[in-house]
Amino acid sequence: MATDQRKRTRSERVAALDVRPGWIASALAFVREGHVLVRLGLCGMAAVLIWIVARAWEPPFAYRTGFVPARDIVSRIEFEQEDPDATREARQKARRRALAIYEQDPVELTQLLGSLQNAMDRIVASETLDALGLSEWKRFELPPGDDASEPQLEDRRKAFARFQEALSSQIDRERFMAAVTEAMQPYIEHGLIDPGALPPEDTANQQKIFVYPKERESVLRETNIDDVVIPRAVQSIKTALGNTISSPEVAQRVFAWLRPQLPSTLQLDVEATKRAQDLVAAEVEPQTRHIERGHLLAPAGQPIGEPTWRLLQLEHAAVVAARPISRSVARSLAAIGMFVALYTLCGFYVARREPGLIGNLSRFTSLLGLVVVTAAVCIFLSRDAWRAEMIPLLLFGMTIAIAYHQEIALLLTAGMTLIVVVCIGQGLPQAVVLMAAATGAILTLPRIRSRSKLLLVGACSGCVALLTTLGVGTLESQPFYPQLVVDGAKSAVWGIVAGSLMTCVLPFIERWFGVQTEISLIELGDPAHPLLQELIRRAPGTYNHSITVASLAEAAAERIGARGLLVRVGAYYHDIGKMLKPGYFVENQGHGDNRHESLVPAMSTLVIIAHVKDGADLARQHRLPDPIIDFIQQHHGTTLVEYFYRRASEQQEADPNGSEVDESSFRYPGPKPQTKEAGILMLADAVESASRVLVEPTPSRIESLVDEIAMKRLMDGQFDDCGLTLKEVHIVKESLVKSLAAVYHGRVKYPDQRTA
Repeated sequence: MATDQRKRTRSERVAALDVRPGWIASALAFVREGHVLVRLGLCGMAAVLIWIVARAWEPPFAYRTGFVPARDIVSRIEFEQEDPDATREARQKARRRALAIYEQDPVELTQLLGSLQNAMDRIVASETLDALGLSEWKRFELPPGDDASEPQLEDRRKAFARFQEALSSQIDRERFMAAVTEAMQPYIEHGLIDPGALPPEDTANQQKIFVYPKERESVLRETNIDDVVIPRAVQSIKTALGNTISSPEVAQRVFAWLRPQLPSTLQLDVEATKRAQDLVAAEVEPQTRHIERGHLLAPAGQPIGEPTWRLLQLEHAAVVAARPISRSVARSLAAIGMFVALYTLCGFYVARREPGLIGNLSRFTSLLGLVVVTAAVCIFLSRDAWRAEMIPLLLFGMTIAIAYHQEIALLLTAGMTLIVVVCIGQGLPQAVVLMAAATGAILTLPRIRSRSKLLLVGACSGCVALLTTLGVGTLESQPFYPQLVVDGAKSAVWGIVAGSLMTCVLPFIERWFGVQTEISLIELGDPAHPLLQELIRRAPGTYNHSITVASLAEAAAERIGARGLLVRVGAYYHDIGKMLKPGYFVENQGHGDNRHESLVPAMSTLVIIAHVKDGADLARQHRLPDPIIDFIQQHHGTTLVEYFYRRASEQQEADPNGSEVDESSFRYPGPKPQTKEAGILMLADAVESASRVLVEPTPSRIESLVDEIAMKRLMDGQFDDCGLTLKEVHIVKESLVKSLAAVYHGRVKYPDQRTA
């Protein structure tokens, strides 16, 4: 009782609004029904998310490469621009100042000292110069002066004797080698290098280098080049030998032996040097040049190239950074206000055109989520390198057209286009191109009966985008070639890409929004479907009845512009619940096999009504989509099971003590048909079943039967929620009469034909 009272109260409230215009009545009814705060909160969250993604508190950067400005673009503020040439030169100087890195391998010097030790041992062991050999002694001889002649043999023998006497004892030789090693020790540690192995002047530092011992790269020692380069090091070696060896003559002869054999022990580490130079260059701050306010950034009539585009980006960033917080707040409020206004406008229309979308919180949330994701992806793909914001916008429009209606898709896509254009900083020309492409896709998408349909839709949308780009660009005085040609070709490609992507994501859209395209319906209508096969096996009479109803309903639906294929597939499954108890339904009974004769009317009614619930359960078990399940639940609405209700009434009249028959217990649980397609199926199912009992199904009798059944359903309020108008009901009746007359048409009796 409480539920009935609430329903009556709600009906009275809605009826009271009928005196107002339709859209106002729908909006006020929605407000008074409740849940408004939740939906407004979701809309607010969606607006805030778009505001955050679009960074709507600051103006977007609007210029793109290739665009030809109609007037000069000058700087609105002073800012700094990086000077690539100056930066490159500064970094090159830093690389030249970096120290080269060398690896020190002292093995050759150590071996050289060992060779000197052996030479001195041979001198001590030799009794005479002749025994040592003149060639080996010449390596110890002092270089002759400019005017001096080559020494005589006797002089050489005397010099050999003096040198041998200086090294006569073991102790003297050890002291001598210690002195030589001490003189050579700095070069054993820091190395020696030939001048030809030094890096060129324009590549590295010419005063100092880094040296590390072999295989110990982490131990770096800074060394002056003058200390290790061989031509400059020999004087230091000569001086060191003179200071450490007591005999000047011996020191000079040892130096004479060492000098021509000094090796280059430093090897340039190219990789380590390059890393060091790169590190030093990276530490150099970019060099900038100052741009004054009013400076010409992009001249009118010339396409914006890459350098100019980057300069405009720098100027835009400087303007954004200098904006006061008050202007950012004002722009944020304006953006939020625009988003809310668009949401409100679209919300009023959707509440009137598709109230189920507003009432279903899950579907409403999905729609808002799709809006936010589309805006985010559009903003991301609008970068100058991509400029592909058209793709997600086309996908959005096609998705709404598939899930709901073309009118709603056009309205929501128009609102989304405005949001995207404002967020990416484009103007009316770009909005026209995007909206034209989306409109072309939506208007060519009434039905999807094949996979190639979506590719054709994408191609049509691409052609519209191409022509619109050329037209709008011409009006904006953009150069036809190459700018407009390239932009138009790119827009056409994006349309084709959007159609291809929609082909891939179509199954997910159907599942997400709970809709069925013609492609899915054709798959469901395949007689090889396991559920239909089971119906054929268990209840062949019901299957034949469903096939006939499907034919009648599809023809009627096509007459009023409804989805005929959806009605046909729904008719295939509308009575699948009868397969659980097929013998209780007349189309599956043989002659004289009526199981209801042993049941009371109330029990028979329960059996008959149960096929609706059983059918819905079977459909859910086999994962049939919700629209098909709706047909199963709604094809009888809340109609009365008249035959058993009359039997129960007759039994009550014959029994004075019997209780009053409750009509509600003989009605189907409903709900009433919620769509035009469900209403058509209800009428087609009823007239097909009733026409079977006509003795002579003439066209006039069929027409009278259809009129009677349609009037009963109409007066019983079964069409109140499905949206069928009286004119459409009349057209449906005409179609059903025509189809039934074709089924029961007369046949010519041949002379030899006998009645079976």
